[in-house]
Amino acid sequence: MGSEGPSVVTVHVTGFKKFHGVAENPTEKIVTNLKSFMEKRGLPKNLVLGSCTVLETAGQGALGTLHKVLESAIADRENGSSTQGQIIWIHFGVNSGATRFALENQAVNEATFRCPDELGWKPQRVPIVPADGSISRTRETTLPVNELTKSLRKIGYDVVPSDDAGRFVCNYVYYHSLRFAEQHGIKSLFVHVPLFLTIDEEVQMHFVASLLELLACSN
Repeated sequence: MGSEGPSVVTVHVTGFKKFHGVAENPTEKIVTNLKSFMEKRGLPKNLVLGSCTVLETAGQGALGTLHKVLESAIADRENGSSTQGQIIWIHFGVNSGATRFALENQAVNEATFRCPDELGWKPQRVPIVPADGSISRTRETTLPVNELTKSLRKIGYDVVPSDDAGRFVCNYVYYHSLRFAEQHGIKSLFVHVPLFLTIDEEVQMHFVASLLELLACSN
């Protein structure tokens, strides 16, 4: 708002390891290969690709790493290494039944895991953050999900906005990230991707790169 030209956007990304029923998690590969892919493709000059972290596919088990990487981005800003511009977190998770990409508008303060996570935790109808109140409490991203979806569709990707990130680990991580983002004046987005069998790896890498480029342009 009121900026002269695009300001610097630092994007940090996370994905997940494999989990019950998903032998190969595409997000682990996407996040692991993203830096080299973006370097080959060429980063927009106002886009900085920060940390790329693969999380344990677990609720409470992923939190330690998640908070560490969230806090390190804030520390960088406070130490002056990225004083100007916006910090955006993008979390990637797989939806093995999906046929297209989904940009998630919101997360719900409810953990109801359909199966135990990778550390054996299987909460049912418990609040993710008890201090936030009931399990119906939602937190929404401040990023323009509908506009991003339209722009990605114009490029040719099969992508939809979504209001339901499930109640499993993806929603759990997203809720914590949105809460952290609100407290620290940064932005957060969760993106669900299909399996590579459904949309191949090359297309998914280009999709992620296009999303990052749009985020760099929209600031």
